[in-house]
Formats: sequence, structure tokens, C-alpha cells
Amino acid sequence: MLLRLSKSSVSTSVFWHGSQTRLFSTSRTCRTIMPAWVIDKYGSNDVLRFTKNASFPIINYPNEVIVKVSAAGLNPIDVSMRGGYGAATLSMKRDPLNINQSGSEFPLILGRDVSGVIMECGLDVKYFRERDEVWAAIPPWKQGSLAEFVVLSANEVSHKPKSLSHTEAAAMPYVATTAWSALVNTGGLNKDNCAKKRVLILGASGGVGTFAIQMLKAWGAHVTVTCSQNAERFVKGLGADHVVDYTAGPVEEPLSALEKFDLILDNVGGDTERWALNLLKPWTGAKYVTLVTPFLQNTDTLGIADGMMQTAATVATKAFKHLVKGVHYRWGFFAPSGPALDEIREMVDAGQIRPVVEETFSFSQVPQAMEKVEKGHARGKTVVQISKGGDDL
Repeated sequence: MLLRLSKSSVSTSVFWHGSQTRLFSTSRTCRTIMPAWVIDKYGSNDVLRFTKNASFPIINYPNEVIVKVSAAGLNPIDVSMRGGYGAATLSMKRDPLNINQSGSEFPLILGRDVSGVIMECGLDVKYFRERDEVWAAIPPWKQGSLAEFVVLSANEVSHKPKSLSHTEAAAMPYVATTAWSALVNTGGLNKDNCAKKRVLILGASGGVGTFAIQMLKAWGAHVTVTCSQNAERFVKGLGADHVVDYTAGPVEEPLSALEKFDLILDNVGGDTERWALNLLKPWTGAKYVTLVTPFLQNTDTLGIADGMMQTAATVATKAFKHLVKGVHYRWGFFAPSGPALDEIREMVDAGQIRPVVEETFSFSQVPQAMEKVEKGHARGKTVVQISKGGDDL
């Protein structure tokens, strides 16, 4: 079992197993509770509850770090998770052996973006030290950043860009790693092969779209986007080469008149699959990558086993259907990655990518911040300021 041993002002986490002891971490403080916004059940915004007695995070593995949260970014997935989206899959990830009772995830802390200061490091952590300023995208099966502290694996964390404040930095990690996963890991793009590639982003004025525009332009791509008319100046200011207004009528008509694309990133879903793949260059390795997938909805509705079988059948059928037409159909997913954030940090500090913060809220205004995200039609990110930094560590 994990024990917190206190000796004068130093507390040490030790793992006892028979006659062996293993040191996990050493900390100057020994706290058991912290302030946080939590939910005790799934539902609408009224399930949010502020408490000063949330459990303080514990380093359970020697590669983990505890971060004092300075700012937290909110995303549409936080609203979805508040309502129970993905509950079945995320519960399996948290408890693979199904040891705990149903509902053991509560009280649940939301928030996928964090920027803050490292308070404590596990003993296997070599790349970070206490008081390092860091940012990270938190996996959805872990406790989130709407709290004073959060525990993360070191490979999920990266040093924060020096050119950004914590509030600015908290606007980027989740959308940045999602876009990176979709465009780089799934789409096969990188800074060396992206020059003059034609990329279409469907639904470009949200968090993922605004980041993707900037990264692709930094790599030399030609970027066409769809958005509403009142967001046209906004996305052009981020670097978009050509803008199509989806409020003026069916977007497939003006898009079909353009030169075909090497990659399409779909943030919209719905019936876009019906016509979007016809806009790709056939037999050139062109890819359609959608971030709107039925995976979690399938597992929520059908259960883990049947849901995964349904998902596999769906993606295989669609991939084969389009492969015979000479284009590739892919699903993109969020993937937490400290190394990806390391590369993104260099682009931010070089002035190639800037954060887009639409509105900032205080820690006491989390319900209002969630309402803002829930309304949709964002022009950037919603950020919650948690604390002033690491001076009190």
C-alpha cells in the first residue's frame, strides 16, 4: 500500500512490498484536500459543485508529476463528459478489471487543458524539476484541471512556451494535440512534406480549426476553410488562403469548383462524408480525416464489446468503400503527447502559432464558463484562471 510518511517538514511516498521498499517521490508538503469544481452525477450545468474538500492528487507511479494549476482551458468535450458522454469507455480505462462499483469515478473533475507549475516529481522523472512551468493536455479518463492541483504522467507534460502567459498557454494543449494527432499521426503531414499541399478544413473557427490553420500555414500548405460569414475575417487573420461561407448555401457547390485537395480535416461531421471525399485528389494518397466519430457513442449505447465491434465494422466498411475510389478514409482521435507539445512550443515561441482566447473567467465562474462553451459557435477558447502561479509552493 501507498503510505505518506512525515518526518519534520518532509513527506515521502513509499511503496512497501514484503521486505522491499520503493521510493516514489519526495515532497515538502503533505496535504490531503484542495479546492475544485466537481460533478457527483452526469447531467446539465447544475450538477457542477464547488468544494474545498476534493481529494489531493497522489503520485502513484514514479513517472508522474503533480502540477499546481494556474489556468485551465475548457473544450466541448467537457460539456459532453458532464452529460455522461463516453462514460462506459472511460470507466473501463480507469478500472480495466472492473474492481470498483459503478459510479466510482465520482466526484469527477472536468477540464482537459492545464498550464501551471510542477510542485512534485516522481523519482523516475528526469526531464522536469519542481517549479518548472509546464502545459499539458489531460486524458479524459484522468481527473481534470478545474482544481488547484492535478497529477499527470511526465510523458503527457511539456515545458510551457516562454512567450505565453499561463492563461494563453491553457488555451492550446487539447486542441493542439488533437490537431497534431489528426494531421500528423493520421494524416501523415509534417513540416518537411507539407509545402504546397492543398488542405481543406471543414468547421475552422473553433479551437482545433484555428490551431490547424496556423500550423499548416507555418509548414507551407495552402489552406481552404469553411466557416460562417462573420468569422471570415477572423480565420483569414490566422492565415487561411480561401474561405467558403457555409451560411450562404450548400458548401459542396463552391468547394467542388476548386482544385481538388490532398487532405480534408472534418470538424463538422453529419452528412459531410456524403460529398467531402469527392473533393480529394484520387489515387495520390489523399486522405479524409474526421474528428467526428461514433466510437464513444457506440460503446455508451451497445456496451464495450458490441460497441467496439460495431465501430470496427463501420470504419472498415467506410475505408474500403472509399479506397476503391482512390482516396483514404480515416478517423482522428485526441492523443495526449508531451513530445508533440515540445514541437508546438518551438513553433509558438518562434511566432508561428498564437493562442486564440475568446473569453477568460475566474475560478468562481466555472458554471458560467461551461455555459459559454455549451452555446457553441466559438471564436477561440474559453479559459478559467485558477491561481496566480507557483510563488506559494
